[in-house]
Amino acid sequence: MVKATNSTFAYLCQDVTLQLRKHFDRRATRFALTRAQWRALKTIRRAEGLSQIELADRLDMEPIPVGRVIDRLEKTGYVERRADPADRRRWCLYLTAKAHAVVDEMEVIAGGLRDDALRGIAQADFDTLLRVLAQIKNNLVALDGATEPDRNDHDRPATATR
Repeated sequence: MVKATNSTFAYLCQDVTLQLRKHFDRRATRFALTRAQWRALKTIRRAEGLSQIELADRLDMEPIPVGRVIDRLEKTGYVERRADPADRRRWCLYLTAKAHAVVDEMEVIAGGLRDDALRGIAQADFDTLLRVLAQIKNNLVALDGATEPDRNDHDRPATATR
């Protein structure tokens, strides 16, 4: 078992995340979407039909700010709210065709950024990195007493290619 004696690991993880966000934002400026809007679109795409409350939970945001994000996305024609046939009080979120096209283009940008960020890293090293990060995430999720970690696109098995 590894014993971390300083905080370099956490700061490095944060720095990498900040750099990825900064470079993604630069590359995606032509879409005129905020990071919150992009994250909402991406999350809805992964699970179309989820409610605003479920979206807020997945984005780790409060429901009211998420509602404002959805209001803006609906106004610009990216998201549709549809009544849940099983519960009329619940609104389900769906992307429009316009949003699917934008998310597709943003995925291309994200793929190019991943390629640039991973330049010079051997596949075996990348596979190890994914395994280690997945284990760290599982350890942290276990601290909350969760039974199973939430699986996102970035939680790929260690055999995944870049």
